Amino acid sequence: MENNYDVIIIGGGPAGLTAGIYLSRAKVNVLIINQGSSGGQMVLTHEIANYPGFESISGYKLSRTMEKQAKSFGCKILSRVKLTKISLEGDVKTAEVNSKDTYSAKSIIIATGGKPRELYVIGETDFAGKGVSYCATCDGDFFQDKEIFVVGGGNSALEEAVSLTQYASKVTIIHEFDYFQASNHAIEEAKRNSKIDFILNSTITGFYGDAALKEVTVKNLKTNEESTKKIDGVFIFIGYVPQSEFFKNEITTNNRGEINVDEKLMTNIPGVFAAGDVIEKRYRQITTAVSDATIAALNAIEYIQH
Repeated sequence: MENNYDVIIIGGGPAGLTAGIYLSRAKVNVLIINQGSSGGQMVLTHEIANYPGFESISGYKLSRTMEKQAKSFGCKILSRVKLTKISLEGDVKTAEVNSKDTYSAKSIIIATGGKPRELYVIGETDFAGKGVSYCATCDGDFFQDKEIFVVGGGNSALEEAVSLTQYASKVTIIHEFDYFQASNHAIEEAKRNSKIDFILNSTITGFYGDAALKEVTVKNLKTNEESTKKIDGVFIFIGYVPQSEFFKNEITTNNRGEINVDEKLMTNIPGVFAAGDVIEKRYRQITTAVSDATIAALNAIEYIQH
């Protein structure tokens, strides 16, 4: 693989792949550096029903379709590698991978997305993969005919709770408020499902077990009373944390770690753009990531041409 490019994209989720499609189709020499597999968090979504052009499609399939499209235009994709060093100042930007290979470009697009937000309570990390999960698509079938909790009150929590009923015998949604931050459609669908119950104004304060999760403590946030509940698994869907830590010494961010960008999706450094869930914005959907990436890619083309 060559080492010099016009544009390097950091991240291979929907934003990174879209930028790759636009740039490579415009005959821009582009490389995607991706620390995971193509698709990012999109891969974890069991069913996507609001992406234009598809009545329903899995996140995995949409990821593979985007990846294939990007490659068909000549986009190079380097997956499952570790970004170990980056230099963004100056006319030539560089990115080091696996502490040995260095790639250079005139422009960089940061599309590193976010990672699942944790509850940060006792036992959570100990039982990750042993009863605690952040991905219904990945782990749902491990809980066939078992009882599980889903933590969260947004679209992801309610939609994934519904999808998990195809495996679990019972799904209980635990949410810290007495109302949901989801769409009316998602709320109604969850409430209609006979396998779904709700514990509101509550949160999980601890995970316990031996080789696998056996029980959790649940705290009522109005009465402060805690109770212990036996459970086979817990799925946590309470949002994402922007993956901007690697760039914090050069790129300006807000107090939540989201990268600040202008109307061109450019950061505080000329030639460095950002798109998708890593930037400061209100809504985080696949379609908004795709939109961000389109804008960033078109402006990156203009930047390298001038």
